Amino acid sequence: MKVDAEELQTNETDDRGRIHLGTEYANKRVTVAVVDVEAAGPDEDELAAAYREASESAATLAEDWAETSEDAWNDLDE
Repeated sequence: MKVDAEELQTNETDDRGRIHLGTEYANKRVTVAVVDVEAAGPDEDELAAAYREASESAATLAEDWAETSEDAWNDLDE
């Protein structure tokens, strides 16, 4: 079977991995091939790296806020 590149379609699956082909394929025999698969979201490594980065940023922000807050309270006491 030859396939013309112009005939290729990219469709999204639902959360159960199902795909809707459309009514033009109703009551017809259809051959489907999976040519490529892309993740819909980040993988576990990307999520872990983002979480670490956010955690480090939050820790730095908390330290900066503690210093700023302490300085502000000290200025009020003076």
